[in-house]
Amino acid sequence: MNPETLAEALLAVIVPIAASLRPEETPALAAGDIVLERPRNREHGDWASNVAMRLAKPLGTNPRELAQRIADGIALTEGVAAAEVAGPGFINIRLEAAAAGALAKTIVDAGSGYGRNTSRADEVINLEFVSANPTGPIHLGGTRWAAVGDALARILESQGAAVTREYYFNDHGAQIDRFARSLVAAHEGLPTPEDGYGGGYIADIAHRVALAYEGDLDALDQDAKQEAFRELGVGFMFTEIKQSLHDFGVDFDVYFHENDLHASGAVDRAVARLRELGHIFEADGAVWLRTTAFGDDKDRVVIKSDGEPAYISGDLAYYLDKRERGFNRCIMMLGADHHGYVQRLMAMCEAFGDEPGVSLQILIGQMVNLVKDGQPVRMSKRAGTVVTMEDLVEIVGVDAARYALTRSTTDSNLDVDLDVLQKRTNDNPVFYVQYAHARTHNVGRNAADSGVDRSEFAPELLTHETESALLGSLQEFPRLVAFAAEVREPHRIARYLEELAGLYHRWYDNCRVIPKGDDPVETVHRTRLWLNDATGQVLRNGLALLGVSAPERM
Repeated sequence: MNPETLAEALLAVIVPIAASLRPEETPALAAGDIVLERPRNREHGDWASNVAMRLAKPLGTNPRELAQRIADGIALTEGVAAAEVAGPGFINIRLEAAAAGALAKTIVDAGSGYGRNTSRADEVINLEFVSANPTGPIHLGGTRWAAVGDALARILESQGAAVTREYYFNDHGAQIDRFARSLVAAHEGLPTPEDGYGGGYIADIAHRVALAYEGDLDALDQDAKQEAFRELGVGFMFTEIKQSLHDFGVDFDVYFHENDLHASGAVDRAVARLRELGHIFEADGAVWLRTTAFGDDKDRVVIKSDGEPAYISGDLAYYLDKRERGFNRCIMMLGADHHGYVQRLMAMCEAFGDEPGVSLQILIGQMVNLVKDGQPVRMSKRAGTVVTMEDLVEIVGVDAARYALTRSTTDSNLDVDLDVLQKRTNDNPVFYVQYAHARTHNVGRNAADSGVDRSEFAPELLTHETESALLGSLQEFPRLVAFAAEVREPHRIARYLEELAGLYHRWYDNCRVIPKGDDPVETVHRTRLWLNDATGQVLRNGLALLGVSAPERM
């Protein structure tokens, strides 16, 4: 019996009770209104609900008395062993072993589909993340967003959403000019410009431009030379960025060029739309968006008095473009330095007639710090002043890097201990989870060698306390994935997998799948193999949501 089935059973009990208490004003109820939680103390049962305390006031009754009536009714339900009232009106429910254990076969039969549903099938999502400027390798902040963004896309897709992964290619503006000047300086053997980019990669790119350019670079005047290095250099840099992301397991569906917004007239169309809606005004020779009408601290210049577009103009055009492409959810993942942009972007969303927080959602990621031998790691062999995606992957590998960057909430700074991630011990969280998965396969191989198969399934035999705890955790997986999608928090999957791995290791230490010595193979051994394989499947499904491999041997 899963939580959804139990909620439906509780609803069937509650509806007639509510009707008897308030025949003329019976509140409308649905199974989704009934919250079920796993008790921290497993002696209190398999599930607990506060539904009686929530309904007592609208039904005009005492919460504990209502809880007792509900408990008496649910206790008669098939698959429920007992129901008790605790405290001011909590209902603790204990399932029969067979009803709880049946989940193992359900999971094995569902395979990779366990934890997936279509609840978000109406969401067409544009998920924009990383979007690092093509002026250098991806630094750790961008690497964190690559891991988190791709995991979030996988989680949302598992719940039925249509997700487009989009990279905003910032090829317009002053930073590209500084990049080009840096390449020219490297080519000419001059020092890096004061506002330019340093690091060995600049010399590498400059050398590649010189080899690829058809003609004599040194015969060009300075402006033409800078344009040549800009055009070819940005292309080479962005090719490297794409390859780094691909090697990290992250591929984008769309690479959107900022320059296209300005070249296509998209900015003018966005301004015209907002003018029609009455939110554009002109003052001091400039064109303004009245964002203060939507909670911003000041109105924003869209077109400056010299006719040049202000920074927000690109945001207006880009957001409208996304909406016109059919996306009803636009999620932007931005670095900590963009925190001050959130309010103006939400004001922009509302100015277009959309709902902030729904049509447009913004996630802010904090800094990542690498630590080795107890000291911060600050320098890159190639990039100079920043540590890059390639540096991290070279040290710990893709799996450990993705897992470490995903397992913590993104609204806090993250310290990544490289020494821990290189260990093959339980101190290393990704090793701990992957080892649990590999162990399920090892148990399966040994079971086959011992003649234990899944030809029998008697869930009522799964009565050991570690089996009850393991089944309870497995049962939570679909709800946990759905919640992670709702709150946009992939780290919940990683933390769940670590807890599940711990429960599996404890079960492994207490319950045998393979008979001792010459003891015969019994039904309990075959049934436990179902539970072993179900655990392996959930570990595999969870790791896949994070873009982390599930090795069969370690």
